[in-house]
Amino acid sequence: MARTVTFQGNVLHLEGELPVKGAKAPDFSLLANDLSPRSLASYPGKALAILTVPSLDTPVCDMEVRRFNKEAASLSDRIRILAVSCDLPFAQARWCGAAGIGSVETLSDHYATSFGKGYGVLATELRLLARAVFVVDPSGTLTYVQLVPEMTNEPDYAAALAALKPLA
Repeated sequence: MARTVTFQGNVLHLEGELPVKGAKAPDFSLLANDLSPRSLASYPGKALAILTVPSLDTPVCDMEVRRFNKEAASLSDRIRILAVSCDLPFAQARWCGAAGIGSVETLSDHYATSFGKGYGVLATELRLLARAVFVVDPSGTLTYVQLVPEMTNEPDYAAALAALKPLA
Protein backbone atom coordinates (compact mmCIF):
# COMPACT_ATOMS: atom_id res chain seq x y z
CA MET A 1 0.00 0.00 0.00
CA ALA A 2 1.50 3.31 -1.07
CA ARG A 3 1.92 5.90 1.65
CA THR A 4 1.25 9.52 0.90
CA VAL A 5 1.43 13.03 2.32
CA THR A 6 0.18 16.24 0.79
CA PHE A 7 1.95 19.42 -0.21
CA GLN A 8 -0.46 22.36 -0.43
CA GLY A 9 -3.23 19.77 -0.76
CA ASN A 10 -1.57 17.87 -3.62
CA VAL A 11 -0.90 14.17 -2.99
CA LEU A 12 2.74 13.04 -2.94
CA HIS A 13 3.92 9.44 -2.72
CA LEU A 14 6.57 8.40 -0.22
CA GLU A 15 9.35 6.00 -1.10
CA GLY A 16 10.56 3.48 1.46
CA GLU A 17 9.03 2.22 4.67
CA LEU A 18 8.41 4.48 7.64
CA PRO A 19 10.15 2.85 10.62
CA VAL A 20 8.02 2.16 13.65
CA LYS A 21 8.46 3.03 17.30
CA GLY A 22 10.44 0.31 19.06
CA ALA A 23 12.41 -0.68 15.94
CA LYS A 24 16.11 -0.16 15.46
CA ALA A 25 16.74 3.15 13.71
CA PRO A 26 17.94 2.58 10.15
CA ASP A 27 21.53 3.67 9.63
CA PHE A 28 22.10 6.57 7.29
CA SER A 29 24.78 8.31 5.29
CA LEU A 30 24.46 12.10 5.15
CA LEU A 31 26.75 15.05 4.48
CA ALA A 32 27.55 17.71 7.06
CA ASN A 33 27.97 21.33 6.01
CA ASP A 34 31.74 20.76 5.60
CA LEU A 35 31.04 17.73 3.33
CA SER A 36 32.16 15.23 5.97
CA PRO A 37 30.03 12.08 6.30
CA ARG A 38 27.60 11.49 9.15
CA SER A 39 25.90 8.25 10.19
CA LEU A 40 24.26 6.88 13.31
CA ALA A 41 27.74 5.86 14.48
CA SER A 42 28.75 9.54 14.45
CA TYR A 43 26.68 10.09 17.62
CA PRO A 44 27.73 7.37 20.11
CA GLY A 45 25.92 7.50 23.44
CA LYS A 46 23.66 10.33 22.28
CA ALA A 47 19.92 10.46 21.92
CA LEU A 48 18.89 12.02 18.62
CA ALA A 49 15.97 14.12 17.51
CA ILE A 50 16.01 13.86 13.73
CA LEU A 51 13.88 16.41 11.93
CA THR A 52 13.25 15.94 8.24
CA VAL A 53 12.21 19.06 6.37
CA PRO A 54 11.54 19.80 2.68
CA SER A 55 13.88 22.84 2.49
CA LEU A 56 15.40 25.18 5.04
CA ASP A 57 14.70 28.07 2.67
CA THR A 58 10.95 27.84 3.20
CA PRO A 59 8.97 29.60 5.95
CA VAL A 60 7.67 26.53 7.82
CA CYS A 61 11.02 24.73 7.79
CA ASP A 62 12.71 27.93 8.93
CA MET A 63 10.25 28.25 11.85
CA GLU A 64 10.60 24.59 12.80
CA VAL A 65 14.38 24.49 12.92
CA ARG A 66 14.53 27.84 14.75
CA ARG A 67 12.05 26.48 17.31
CA PHE A 68 14.08 23.31 17.92
CA ASN A 69 17.27 25.40 18.09
CA LYS A 70 15.65 27.48 20.85
CA GLU A 71 14.32 24.39 22.67
CA ALA A 72 17.78 22.79 22.58
CA ALA A 73 18.89 25.20 25.33
CA SER A 74 16.64 23.40 27.81
CA LEU A 75 17.73 19.90 26.76
CA SER A 76 20.59 17.80 28.06
CA ASP A 77 23.90 17.74 26.22
CA ARG A 78 23.21 14.02 25.82
CA ILE A 79 20.69 14.94 23.11
CA ARG A 80 21.63 16.04 19.60
CA ILE A 81 19.13 17.64 17.22
CA LEU A 82 19.67 16.95 13.53
CA ALA A 83 17.77 18.65 10.70
CA VAL A 84 17.91 16.67 7.47
CA SER A 85 16.89 18.01 4.06
CA CYS A 86 17.86 17.58 0.42
CA ASP A 87 19.30 21.09 0.39
CA LEU A 88 22.96 21.26 -0.63
CA PRO A 89 25.37 21.41 2.33
CA PHE A 90 26.54 24.87 1.19
CA ALA A 91 22.96 26.18 1.23
CA GLN A 92 22.44 24.67 4.68
CA ALA A 93 25.59 26.35 6.00
CA ARG A 94 24.51 29.71 4.52
CA TRP A 95 21.03 29.38 6.05
CA CYS A 96 22.42 28.40 9.50
CA GLY A 97 24.74 31.41 9.48
CA ALA A 98 21.96 33.81 8.47
CA ALA A 99 19.51 32.31 10.99
CA GLY A 100 21.98 32.09 13.88
CA ILE A 101 21.49 28.33 14.27
CA GLY A 102 24.07 26.80 16.58
CA SER A 103 22.28 24.03 18.48
CA VAL A 104 20.83 22.10 15.53
CA GLU A 105 23.14 20.28 13.12
CA THR A 106 21.94 20.43 9.52
CA LEU A 107 22.70 17.45 7.32
CA SER A 108 22.16 16.93 3.60
CA ASP A 109 20.52 13.94 1.89
CA HIS A 110 20.88 15.54 -1.55
CA TYR A 111 23.27 13.03 -3.10
CA ALA A 112 21.61 9.63 -2.87
CA THR A 113 18.48 10.38 -0.82
CA SER A 114 19.36 7.26 1.17
CA PHE A 115 18.03 8.75 4.42
CA GLY A 116 14.71 9.62 2.78
CA LYS A 117 14.36 6.12 1.36
CA GLY A 118 15.57 4.39 4.54
CA TYR A 119 13.18 6.36 6.75
CA GLY A 120 10.27 6.31 4.28
CA VAL A 121 10.03 10.09 3.90
CA LEU A 122 11.25 10.73 0.34
CA ALA A 123 8.45 12.44 -1.61
CA THR A 124 9.25 11.03 -5.04
CA GLU A 125 7.41 13.62 -7.13
CA LEU A 126 9.44 16.52 -5.70
CA ARG A 127 12.59 14.65 -4.56
CA LEU A 128 12.21 16.38 -1.20
CA LEU A 129 11.84 14.94 2.28
CA ALA A 130 8.44 14.95 3.92
CA ARG A 131 8.22 16.69 7.29
CA ALA A 132 8.78 14.21 10.13
CA VAL A 133 10.35 13.89 13.57
CA PHE A 134 12.19 10.78 14.73
CA VAL A 135 13.58 10.31 18.25
CA VAL A 136 16.32 7.72 18.66
CA ASP A 137 17.54 6.67 22.11
CA PRO A 138 21.27 6.13 22.83
CA SER A 139 20.95 2.41 22.06
CA GLY A 140 19.69 3.18 18.53
CA THR A 141 16.02 2.39 19.12
CA LEU A 142 13.28 4.61 17.75
CA THR A 143 11.22 5.89 20.65
CA TYR A 144 9.07 8.35 18.70
CA VAL A 145 7.94 8.71 15.08
CA GLN A 146 5.83 11.59 13.79
CA LEU A 147 5.04 11.97 10.07
CA VAL A 148 3.27 15.28 9.37
CA PRO A 149 0.46 14.56 6.86
CA GLU A 150 0.57 18.02 5.18
CA MET A 151 4.14 19.10 4.42
CA THR A 152 3.32 22.79 4.88
CA ASN A 153 2.19 22.22 8.49
CA GLU A 154 4.49 22.32 11.51
CA PRO A 155 5.05 19.19 13.59
CA ASP A 156 3.52 18.65 17.03
CA TYR A 157 6.34 20.28 18.99
CA ALA A 158 4.94 19.39 22.41
CA ALA A 159 4.74 15.68 21.59
CA ALA A 160 8.24 15.60 20.07
CA LEU A 161 9.77 17.46 23.00
CA ALA A 162 7.94 15.22 25.48
CA ALA A 163 9.51 12.21 23.74
CA LEU A 164 12.97 13.74 24.25
CA LYS A 165 12.64 14.62 27.95
CA PRO A 166 13.05 11.05 29.31
CA LEU A 167 16.30 10.71 27.33
CA ALA A 168 17.99 13.70 28.97
